[in-house]
Amino acid sequence: MSKDKPLKIVIVGGGAAGMLSAITAAAKGARVTLLEKNQRIGKKLLATGNGRCNLTNIHMHLSHFHGRNPKFAYSALNRFNQDQTIQFFERLGVCHKIEDGGKVFPFSNQASSVLDVLRYELDWRGVEVMVDSEVKDIRQEKQGFVLTLKGKEPLRADRVILTTGGKAAPNLGTTGSGYLLAEKLGHKIVDPFPSLVQLKLAEPFLKQIMGVKFEGAAEIIVNNKTLARSAGEILFTDYGISGPAIFQLSRTAAQQLKGQEPVWVKVSLVNHLPEDELRQYLAKRFAEGPQKNLLFSLVGFIHKKLIPALLKQAGLQDVNKKAADLAPEEKEKIAVILQDWRFQVTATNTWTAAQATAGGIETGEIHPQTMESKLVPGLFFAGEIIDIDGDCGGYNLQWAWSSGYVAGTSAAAW
Repeated sequence: MSKDKPLKIVIVGGGAAGMLSAITAAAKGARVTLLEKNQRIGKKLLATGNGRCNLTNIHMHLSHFHGRNPKFAYSALNRFNQDQTIQFFERLGVCHKIEDGGKVFPFSNQASSVLDVLRYELDWRGVEVMVDSEVKDIRQEKQGFVLTLKGKEPLRADRVILTTGGKAAPNLGTTGSGYLLAEKLGHKIVDPFPSLVQLKLAEPFLKQIMGVKFEGAAEIIVNNKTLARSAGEILFTDYGISGPAIFQLSRTAAQQLKGQEPVWVKVSLVNHLPEDELRQYLAKRFAEGPQKNLLFSLVGFIHKKLIPALLKQAGLQDVNKKAADLAPEEKEKIAVILQDWRFQVTATNTWTAAQATAGGIETGEIHPQTMESKLVPGLFFAGEIIDIDGDCGGYNLQWAWSSGYVAGTSAAAW
């Protein structure tokens, strides 16, 4: 390698982290080739934020990141933080807006506009983009690396950056292929599992309540101990439970499902009232409509599709009983289940439904300040392939931008 010639960097994976790595390395003077096995780059980016692309979050904090060693993310998140991310995309032409929870979206509400400006910048920086280019093997030699491609000539590189993502959304091209490449080069993989995903439940009445959506709260409980809490939109499905509040809990649920103890999700349909106020309200409601039966007494308070299942789970079999005839203990059962309705979790939904991957390349084998492998000099990592994953709300994309920036900058440095 001579300093008279620009470094030849090959980036494997054309997602968010790969594109940011390529732009950053090219801006530092490197000769960059970006490989993508799909027919186009940025396919998964188009699906983020329900097609709107949740770029980042203004409330960035290490507590929103997970993995065996979440502190690993600290250096990268500080070198290219949420403010720098916003400035970067503003420079590329993406106006931004801030929504509930600090979520940052393009003002256009189009993920495609984010991809458009990234593709333009790649082209303007002179990055060679090769699609339909699946890497089957990476071999280190004295003078760099040789990459074997399916159906194409091998490529040589001075440095390689692996940004192939995890296993979430395999229909968009993320199949975990990067793990195999990393393992061949000596790296360990923390077993991946789906994160930011729906939960499957054991209840037989789910089809009766599917489609019901509400603002509530949820907890993951094991051995009567709450391990995680979240509030927000919750949705019942024909197989279980979904919604942003559930996505935030899914990582904890998935981890606990590996153990022997049953995993429960506790749902609060009425989380805006303290327990005593709820009881007072129910007493008033029943007193003002004494002639109404149980089924009708709660109509207008909670979604009516939920009422039969909720009453049955509370142990109230006679749904035609008049409100005036309710015993104190029956009123108490209704009050309790409105804020503590428990369902046994049997599994998470599949990789196809997951928004993120938990697990990945062991962070202890990567330099956090540079994203370079401690085992293979000249090999770098960025994005979801690493054992770092974030909460719902722009945190995973920020990790992709931050780690991509650090990997691209470091790989292009002599």
